[in-house]
Amino acid sequence: MAGRFAQRPVPARAGTVPRQSTAESRRWTPPGPLDLRLVLGPLRRGPADPTYRATPDGSFWRAGRTPSGPGTLRVALRSGTVHADAWGPGAGWLLGQLPGLLGESDEPEAFVPRHRLVAATHRRRPGLRLTRTGLVLESLIPSVLEQKVTTDEAYRAWRLLIRKYGEPAPGPVPEHMYVMPEPRTWRMIPSWEWHRAGVDDKRASTVLRAVRVAPRLEETAAMEPEQARQRLELIPGIGPWTSAETVQRSHGAPDAVTVGDLHLPGIVGYALAGERDSDDARMLELLEPYRGQRHRAARVILLSGHTPPRRTPKMPRTDIGSL
Repeated sequence: MAGRFAQRPVPARAGTVPRQSTAESRRWTPPGPLDLRLVLGPLRRGPADPTYRATPDGSFWRAGRTPSGPGTLRVALRSGTVHADAWGPGAGWLLGQLPGLLGESDEPEAFVPRHRLVAATHRRRPGLRLTRTGLVLESLIPSVLEQKVTTDEAYRAWRLLIRKYGEPAPGPVPEHMYVMPEPRTWRMIPSWEWHRAGVDDKRASTVLRAVRVAPRLEETAAMEPEQARQRLELIPGIGPWTSAETVQRSHGAPDAVTVGDLHLPGIVGYALAGERDSDDARMLELLEPYRGQRHRAARVILLSGHTPPRRTPKMPRTDIGSL
């Protein structure tokens, strides 16, 4: 696959770490409007995610562990054409997956707004497409870390673990970019390092159970989203919330609506019915007209910014280091 793409030297820029000077490149024309920030944004786990970076020149960088090995991808949209460069053993795989990553297999035209707010937001965001990474563990593990804690806590845990146990991303990348550890490395992380990262035993054990069967989980990238979710949920500690958060990214699943979320039911209820205290059942009832596209509908609602006024305290931070 790598032979399909041109190789050319890419000079290191100021503020980057030159680890590999030769890039494989690809140009691709999307089938319609494309907003890279909206499409790739769900892959970013916090503002300091070591595997993701957006730079002032309009480029988006992501470092990933592919079936061919670690790789770094840089994409930018110029005059309607995607310019992509990749480095490392996984470069060819990343470029081969580029159209899927940017939503080529997505079908936004299948989405029919049923509410005025949704229709207005949908018109303002024509470049929204659902990403499909084709990689399961890189979405599953941070989703497990996000279980039952604040996003700040989860992002901190992901950042600390990746920086300590990952490997430097190949290529002339922005500083402090890393590829997440391979499954064997995850299994070797000692218990006290999980503790220092703020990860309790339950979430750490779930990650360890998942990486022990990593090949079986990565196989689900070729399955339909519902089949993939069923296999993921065979692992103790992985339920509907985590499986949905995973396949939304790995599979570009348009109907994998997240249930069990602390905030989403209230946001959907407020946006679609003016209700402040909706639960999962009510959220699913309100999203029923969008069946087949419920995840996309939820994303459009979130992009509308139409959220209920906060009346309750935020979820308290949990400092397990003090326990």
